[in-house]
Amino acid sequence: MKVGKRTVGIIPIKMHNTRLPGKNIKPLGEGKVLCQYLFETLSHVKQIDEIYVYCSDEGIQNYMPQGLRFLKRPEWLDGDTVKSKDILHEFIREVEADIYALMHVTQPFLTAGHIDEVVEKVKTDVYDSGFVAREIKEFAWYGGQPVNYSLKDVVRTQELQPVYVEGELFVFEKEVFTVLGRRIGEHPYIQPVTWEESICIDDEEDFRMAQAALKLHRMD
Repeated sequence: MKVGKRTVGIIPIKMHNTRLPGKNIKPLGEGKVLCQYLFETLSHVKQIDEIYVYCSDEGIQNYMPQGLRFLKRPEWLDGDTVKSKDILHEFIREVEADIYALMHVTQPFLTAGHIDEVVEKVKTDVYDSGFVAREIKEFAWYGGQPVNYSLKDVVRTQELQPVYVEGELFVFEKEVFTVLGRRIGEHPYIQPVTWEESICIDDEEDFRMAQAALKLHRMD
C-alpha cells in the first residue's frame, strides 16, 4: 500500500462548448445543473485529499459546494484544439501530488463508491493507474475484424470476453503522466460501472439520454 500518498482530484471545466453550448451549467432534472451532480457526489468521496475545479471562468464558483477548491486556469486552455494532456500538464505544474484523479462533470451519475474504489486500488502496490468503464458482452468488431471472438468458433454470449468502453474518471500516479505522458499506465485497474453511471454527455443526444435515465430512476 502506498501509505501517505497525497491524492488530488482535478475537474477541468470550460464554460463555452461547441457541440452542446453551455452544457456544464445546463439544467438537468429538477433544481440542478449538470456540474452539480458530480460536485455533490464528491462530498461523499473519502480517498481524495483535495479536489480542484480547474476553470478559467470564476463564475463556476456559484455552483460549487464547500469542500471543493477553485483554481483559475489560463484561458488558452479553453481552445477547441486543446487536448486533455495540455490541461493536465499545466495543472500538475501548479499542484503537487503523488496520485491524481481526473474527473469530468459530463459523467454525472458516477457514484462516490466507484470513485473511491479506483483511487484505493491505485494506492496499492498492484496498480499504477485506474479508470471506470462500461463492460459490454456483445459480439464486437473493430477495423473490419471481430475483437472478442473467432468467426470460426462463435461462442455463446455468456462465454464472450467483455470489451470495455472508457469512462471519464482516470486515476494515475504522477510518474505515469510525467514519465510516460499518459493517464493510463502499464498496470491499470478497470472498474466496471452500470449503464446509468457510464453516460457521458458530449452532445444533445447524450443529454437526452441523461434526462431519460433520471426519469427511469424516479419511476423505480
